[in-house]
Amino acid sequence: MSPANSDIVARLDEICREVVSCNLCPRLVEYRRLVAEERPKRYRGETYWAKPLPGFGDPLARIMVVGLAPAAHGGNRTGRMFTGDSSGNTLARALYVNGLASLPYSIRPDDGLTLRDVFLTASVRCVPPENKPLPQELENCRRYLISEFRALRNVKVIVALGAVAFASVLRLLRDEGFVPKRNRIVFRHGAVYEFSAEPSERRIYLLATYHPSRRNTQTGLLTPKMLARVFARAIRLAGRA
Repeated sequence: MSPANSDIVARLDEICREVVSCNLCPRLVEYRRLVAEERPKRYRGETYWAKPLPGFGDPLARIMVVGLAPAAHGGNRTGRMFTGDSSGNTLARALYVNGLASLPYSIRPDDGLTLRDVFLTASVRCVPPENKPLPQELENCRRYLISEFRALRNVKVIVALGAVAFASVLRLLRDEGFVPKRNRIVFRHGAVYEFSAEPSERRIYLLATYHPSRRNTQTGLLTPKMLARVFARAIRLAGRA
């Protein structure tokens, strides 16, 4: 590993420690512990992570995936982003068919899943009640998304899973000095927006899709083929930027 790559890994490790030790949001601290204490029968014998979740994936990734928050009995239980629930499995399958993941599922941290050219993260790092973080909770977590983006120097495409993640990424890019090529930016599945930063001339593509939640997939709002096509396009855009 080159010294530059070692620096990325070291910085991501540092961010991981900062995230895991975070207690900035009292409501979320209380709720993540409550979920662990009142776990459903099917998980009664398991030890819950019940702490904030750092990002997970390839430190050299060109594609950054941003979701909403850990699931109550997914990431909050397993301790790995997008792991242990239907959303994680749907996402893993879409990555796998595009050659971005070693397995078509994401069950637990020791399942052997590795990601290639992809880094998974979220707008909020603790499970929020009813999957609805408060504005201040989103604000508190912004520092970690910013830190990960700055550390992941090779990122060329950001895939936002859902409207909340889309808004978080849009603010991140604007705050980091990226200017959109188009004036009107709205969230809709499959939308792509190009941003550039001066004087570096670095380009970032923001790609929007519905979140792979159970509700979205069961109602057909988002199908496996739709999500797979999103990542196929992300790969093409990453090669262009």
